Amino acid sequence: MTPFRYERADDAAAAVRLAADPAARYLGGGTNLVDLMREVVERPDTLVDVTALARGIAATDAGGLLIGAAVTNTQLAEHRAVRERYPVLARAILAGASAQIRNMATLAGNILQRTRCTYFYDTAGSRCNKREPGAGCDAIEGFNRIHAILGASGSPSPACVATHPSDMAVALVALDATVHLEGPAGARAMPLADLHRLPGGTPEHETNLLPGELIVAIELPAMPFAAHSTYRKVRDRASYAFALVSVAAALDVEGGTIRDVRLALGGVAHKPWRAWRAEAVLRGAPATEATFRAAAEAELADAVPLRDNGFKIPLATRTIVAVLGELSGTAVHAELTGEAA
Repeated sequence: MTPFRYERADDAAAAVRLAADPAARYLGGGTNLVDLMREVVERPDTLVDVTALARGIAATDAGGLLIGAAVTNTQLAEHRAVRERYPVLARAILAGASAQIRNMATLAGNILQRTRCTYFYDTAGSRCNKREPGAGCDAIEGFNRIHAILGASGSPSPACVATHPSDMAVALVALDATVHLEGPAGARAMPLADLHRLPGGTPEHETNLLPGELIVAIELPAMPFAAHSTYRKVRDRASYAFALVSVAAALDVEGGTIRDVRLALGGVAHKPWRAWRAEAVLRGAPATEATFRAAAEAELADAVPLRDNGFKIPLATRTIVAVLGELSGTAVHAELTGEAA
């Protein structure tokens, strides 16, 4: 591990000031960053500890929730308002990691965690455009079972096919969350759906954060039908595995017609994937298996599989149909719900 300086910030302004060096990194629970430092993927000169900042969860005047960036995953998943009003978020957090990691990991750290692509971590023997721009991507022709099927297109080949690992971020994107930031240029906010970037030709740039910007809070809007929401994660094993495909959904059905819906996917792209196309198909349509399948197929129409991950397309289709069927109370055929939990 490369030597570094440690600083502890008492407030957001101090944190931003201490992180003025481009080689500085903000430290939350350390469950991802410290691993990356051990593997010499990350080599910060300075760590700015921000765990003393913004650890509360409060109601907003508009009826939503404002969640401090340093709130732990456990604290968030156990909060009564989250469990009752946004169950998709609580379920995504519980699906995301072991209890020990949830006790340490923070909201902002979870959202900003980096990919778990094997080639990204292999500094000794693998090419990775995300780690070393221009080096190439060994995952494209390598073992790519867990890699992206959406949003990784490029010419003549994608620069990066890694997937974003966060379960929590998928739920937050589905919930129309807003991220509040502090930085050298002051405060600003953006939709969480705009925080992460697709790889394009610069996969080393993973977010739209400006240099030195710090996440200080996440805001959830008032969304009454989010109380009728869920998260399903399909993975190779039930204990501490990253998603092959995951679905976060909230559904509002009245008289057999879908009035409103929120849908996001994990395990399929370089960022949490908001399923805008599927939502457009679903709104105003009958809550039937045929509608759910049409929505899933519309969302996955541009999917580009690699050698080992073509199974993700039918798996994502089945999972979307099964989750929407569960939320709507619509029976679906047995073959649609046969994927591992």
